[in-house]
Amino acid sequence: MTTSIVVDDVSKTFRYQYHRTLKQVLRPSRRTREAADPDGGPPTDGTFKALDGVSFEVQQGESIGLMGLNGSGKSTLLKLVSGVMRPDEGRVLTRGRISGLIATGAGFHNELTGRDNIYMNAAMLGMSKEETDAKFDDIAAFADVGRFLDTPVGNYSSGMFARLGFSVAVHVDCDIFIADEVLAVGDRPFKRKCLKRMKEIRESGITMFYVSHSAGSVKRMCDRAIVLEKGRVGFDGDVEEAIKFLHYDGEDEEPDAEEDERDDALANDI
Repeated sequence: MTTSIVVDDVSKTFRYQYHRTLKQVLRPSRRTREAADPDGGPPTDGTFKALDGVSFEVQQGESIGLMGLNGSGKSTLLKLVSGVMRPDEGRVLTRGRISGLIATGAGFHNELTGRDNIYMNAAMLGMSKEETDAKFDDIAAFADVGRFLDTPVGNYSSGMFARLGFSVAVHVDCDIFIADEVLAVGDRPFKRKCLKRMKEIRESGITMFYVSHSAGSVKRMCDRAIVLEKGRVGFDGDVEEAIKFLHYDGEDEEPDAEEDERDDALANDI
């Protein structure tokens, strides 16, 4: 079997940026003065590791559910896999073209129209103009933003951003598809289309990396789950066991249970 993604002992560190208020600058407290450097500069910046020694491999055609609490490093990991960021330590290797939606509206220019942004976003994802021309009608139909297609996207709602971004991403011929909380924004018909399209992607043999807090959608879309805990791999294996590891199956998880019921309703409609 062909290996699609290799994440080898990867770490990524970010720096806290401390900014003093005008009051702290004009009347520094003793604590502020102690934090400042001897020359009277700003407090020393601290750092934190978003990812710390993360390692795993993904085989071509696997559907991976990436789970974890907020701040566990999921989005940072996806950005490293997609090539948006580079690790400070370790290495990330991928095979083939990568597509997907990492953040709503990512790569869009607010002053350009939806039509122009389709071409720009498609180019960023590796599509030629000829490819985009051939798929433009399908992309526009899937996004279904109507007359807003020829208006600046700066006027779009978050749901319209998601429609346009996801529509471009799912029409790229790719080997790896990444989706970060793609079902968190949008109305019911849009979520139904997303679930249907992602099911098609999974069944086509494309490697899928799917981030979601919804246990139900991860169970339906993925055959393996990786759980991050404070930047480290806490669990890697069966989806059901991953959900138990996160305690997403307990009675104290009412919001997720309600979300799962909504996802089940959507899935039944497909």
